[in-house]
Amino acid sequence: MTSERLAIIKASLDRRQTDLTVVMENVRKPHNLAAVARTLEAVGGLEIHAITDLTSIRLTQMSAGGTKKWIKVSKHPNTDQGLKYFKQQGFQIIATSLCESSKDYRKIDYTKPTAILVGEELEGISEQAKQLADENISIPMAGMVQSLNVSVASALILYEAYHQRMAAGLYNSRSLDKETYMKLLFEACHPKIANCCQQKRIPYPAIDEEAQILEPLLGSQAYSDDSFAEWIKKNDI
Repeated sequence: MTSERLAIIKASLDRRQTDLTVVMENVRKPHNLAAVARTLEAVGGLEIHAITDLTSIRLTQMSAGGTKKWIKVSKHPNTDQGLKYFKQQGFQIIATSLCESSKDYRKIDYTKPTAILVGEELEGISEQAKQLADENISIPMAGMVQSLNVSVASALILYEAYHQRMAAGLYNSRSLDKETYMKLLFEACHPKIANCCQQKRIPYPAIDEEAQILEPLLGSQAYSDDSFAEWIKKNDI
């Protein structure tokens, strides 16, 4: 890990927006979720939410690029439970919907804790979701089409949120709590050791702000990440 690479990782973690996310209702195509997650990560998001009855859903490598290791996917079984979760967390729910009450997407205050609710390609969001949302928004169009690809629409809205938050100075100070920051820093700087610890279900070794391991399990001897991870695999820790 070079000092330049470490500085990039730390700067990214310092800009993470813990209260900005996207919720995709009725997810059927993982590549759509992955495409939206990629833009969410670009504006500093940490977690994307999927309302789906699928047993599991993951980001696909092709659409997500390197996003998989930065964005967590959380699954909700239905719309009611999913949106109630955000209301309990104090988020405003902003739904993309063509209806009489829809506002121009640029008229929303995205500096508040915000969950942007989008639907799948064909069906859009449900009537239940429209009713549970705090605001419905739409993207003005001059052509004949009335809707955009879900990943394109999400990108426009997320970058409006990005510009508002940037102007408000929300990217100038760290919003991650200390525990989460150190966890993500460890996973970014020591991915092989993190993977081994996850497989063994053991805590990560402690690190300092420079991602140096403070309490190595191997005593005072210096080891590379590869040899450290291999040692964890071979020993019953």
